[in-house]
Amino acid sequence: MVGKVETFTPALRLSLPLFVHLIFSFSHSHSPRYRTSDRIHAVTVEPRCLTSCKKLRVYDLFAIMLSALKASLLSKNSVVSTNSSSVLHTFLPSCSGSNYGCRFASISSLKVPWRKDRQLDEAIEQDKAWRLCNKVVKEVLNEPGHVIPLRYLEKRRERLRVAVKIETFLDRNPGLFDVYLDKIKPKTQPVPFLRVSGRLQSFLDEEKRIRDDNEQLVVAKLCKLLMMSKNKVASAEKLGDVKREFGFPNDFMCNLIPKYPNLFRLVGSPDEGKSYLELVSWNPEFAKSVIEQRAEEESKLTGIRIRPSFNVKLPKGVLLKKEMREWVRDWMELPYISPYEDASQLDQASPEMEKRTVGVFHELLSLSLLKRMPVPILGKFKEEYRFSNAFPNVFTRHSGIFYTSLKGGIKTAVLREAYENDQLIDRDPLLAIKDKFLELLNEGHRERERQVRLKREATQNDKKQVAVEDVHLDSEQGSESCDETI
Repeated sequence: MVGKVETFTPALRLSLPLFVHLIFSFSHSHSPRYRTSDRIHAVTVEPRCLTSCKKLRVYDLFAIMLSALKASLLSKNSVVSTNSSSVLHTFLPSCSGSNYGCRFASISSLKVPWRKDRQLDEAIEQDKAWRLCNKVVKEVLNEPGHVIPLRYLEKRRERLRVAVKIETFLDRNPGLFDVYLDKIKPKTQPVPFLRVSGRLQSFLDEEKRIRDDNEQLVVAKLCKLLMMSKNKVASAEKLGDVKREFGFPNDFMCNLIPKYPNLFRLVGSPDEGKSYLELVSWNPEFAKSVIEQRAEEESKLTGIRIRPSFNVKLPKGVLLKKEMREWVRDWMELPYISPYEDASQLDQASPEMEKRTVGVFHELLSLSLLKRMPVPILGKFKEEYRFSNAFPNVFTRHSGIFYTSLKGGIKTAVLREAYENDQLIDRDPLLAIKDKFLELLNEGHRERERQVRLKREATQNDKKQVAVEDVHLDSEQGSESCDETI
């Protein structure tokens, strides 16, 4: 059937050389100068082309037959010495050329179905509450004196994506702010203001201590981000957009960068938004990816040289098609390309570039706090890290390494090997700040539950008291009616 794609079985693939041999034998038997020795030469078929081609169309087979017949008829007055593999190459150009022509299909043509991972989605869902509270706290801290009128914060509720009124939000999360009355202008009536509570101030002091203790970790992350980028330069504005993802301080450009002139240099005009952070010196200690470090550790433990490779673990229920399985198998056999190596000579559409891109994404997610990042934020660094326009497909194409979550209406790339169910395995030291903030929120929630419980008990006691008084009143009224009757 013309146009229908059929996959050749191994038996049929092995019989293809014999089939081509019969075609040539039949066509050359009518040639006056045909010799027996030519028949042997005519059926020389390269096994690489016959065994490495994954799919062959039925009408391609008929095209091969017609080509063989035509070649024999046009060469009646000459000795035929046709290599059947060249005929195959005519109709299957992917089998000729480089060694990867047959082994790798077009990367853009590979499709992998997306499957929901409930446990990884749950890990993202668990962070919604504290992220919202942290956003409101940052909004207040950005105000002069760390105070803000309540009604001003109410007007920003939509931008902060707070679904309830600010008063309701404060009631649900006590302990973050203190409410007091003050005047916005001298001759106006006092209105409610918000200021940092004592417990929140203690948390801020603890946060500063944790950041000071892990300053070298932040410096190493900045160096690695620049070492992976093209020309070892990145936009200061883009780095500011990912400060929350990597745990950078809010003022790292002003206070941290100037402390290390031997590593960083800020060029351009920050006022115009065209400033860039440049790497001054290359540190070989930072030029090892997480995968390379893991391979070295395993080699020391086992005494055997371990080749750096990705951990691939497909989720339950995911079955790849045969073409995709073979592509992944051949792709995994390619040598690992470090994200810190120069990739300027690699073709953007080559499997080697795909290997390097996966390595860059793996390293970026490994450096992040939660081992996951929103895909749009990763897309901001397309130019620095030489990502293609279709880079989001890398996460679905390599579903055994990454997971793409759709929680919150935004695509989030998650590193699978970093999670056990919905919990992080290897926690970043800077996550201690998140733990302290969660303790503050939980303490406020327990206080609110205690207040609600006391209020409920007081209400029940009042109801009981009213019921007892009603009973006494009814008994007194009954006694009076009896006395009147007597």
